[in-house]
Amino acid sequence: MPKIFITNKSDHPQKFYVRGWNNNADLIVNAHSKSTIEAPSHTNSGAIIAVHDGHEGEQAEITFNGFEGNDFFDMSNIVGAGGNMTIQQQGFPSTRKGDPQFMQNLRKAWKNASQGTRNELKGSIFTDKAGKVVRMGPIKGQPKLEAFVRTFADGKTYIGVGAWNGSPGVKSDNDQSSAGQGTKNAVITYSEDDATPGHEDDRTAHRAPMESIRMVESFEASEAHRPEAHQGEVGIDLHNKSNKACRYFFYDNYWNGDGTAGANFDKPLKSIQLAPNASSFVPLKKTFKGRVQRGTLIPATWVEFQCEAANDGWAHGDISLQQGCDGGATIQGTDGAPHGSGLIGGFQKDVITRAPAAAKVQRQDGVWCLASTMGNWMGPPNEQAAEWLFKEVGQKKAYIKGGSGTDIISSKNRRFDVCFY
Repeated sequence: MPKIFITNKSDHPQKFYVRGWNNNADLIVNAHSKSTIEAPSHTNSGAIIAVHDGHEGEQAEITFNGFEGNDFFDMSNIVGAGGNMTIQQQGFPSTRKGDPQFMQNLRKAWKNASQGTRNELKGSIFTDKAGKVVRMGPIKGQPKLEAFVRTFADGKTYIGVGAWNGSPGVKSDNDQSSAGQGTKNAVITYSEDDATPGHEDDRTAHRAPMESIRMVESFEASEAHRPEAHQGEVGIDLHNKSNKACRYFFYDNYWNGDGTAGANFDKPLKSIQLAPNASSFVPLKKTFKGRVQRGTLIPATWVEFQCEAANDGWAHGDISLQQGCDGGATIQGTDGAPHGSGLIGGFQKDVITRAPAAAKVQRQDGVWCLASTMGNWMGPPNEQAAEWLFKEVGQKKAYIKGGSGTDIISSKNRRFDVCFY
């Protein structure tokens, strides 16, 4: 079960209301201390709310293991503020939400506000005897206060109510609810200075954790693993058609449903290194349902497949570019039937070099790729990438947007021929 780590970097004990976990009991975290809350699987949604002089303030809202197996969380100041707070998935700083210096920015904006603005916000901004802002009241139902807060915190925290009850909300608020990377421990940091988490919580957002990679079964290509030496076995014949050596990683889904799946971003099952223009058979269990990709980073081209479907016992697969594209890939059945070897999914050509600059992103390893067409924890959908891929590849050959219109490749012998270019 995931955990929620709450760190109080301030010089005083801080009270939090806990909703959904901890038996809904209040929590006090001592100065410069950390507390841990277990998040049992039967209660996957809740909130951690900082309390200031009996008033609710900034709050972290969390849903663990939500749509497609990902966490959804945000920082909200809709009910007020009195301190600084951030939330992120442990080890993935790019998933961080919240303004680590919200109160400092609020005080600066208040200091620079006109007397007219101050008069309009009377009853919403609270100061001490020296005139220092110590607390902000609820934003909900206060359009003048909402507009004021957007001048310094828009896009960093929930300010309005977002999309709700037929209202489209404000995009910068809605974007705060973007998905995390699978299900992870949540790190909440509170401070009256800077609520940026410590370095122990920082790790690259593009890559699976190193400890997960070290535990992967490393499958080395050899003469004994030539595809023709393994006829009748379940798995894939993998071909590196590029001019560079590459390690390919296999990811089994976290869970599978009727037309849905929980994508696995951080725990690869096995990997194999292939020299340029080399091939190898990769054995897999009949229960495998997931993908193979170059390396562990995204954006990346996904070759998605299952080895044995429950309804017909066949293998089925496709190419997906929804999490980006780092090059061409194809998938083909090996059973000799029209639905198998007669049909090829994917593409071979280079679609990255000539792509519009707005459609591309440079990955952590320096490789230029086409960005995600569906969006993820690193950003919203890239419409330029989607438009380019529709033109150069087409939805029939690979999933670009949506879950229909793409050729599903089948193989009765539960084995595919997969090429990366």
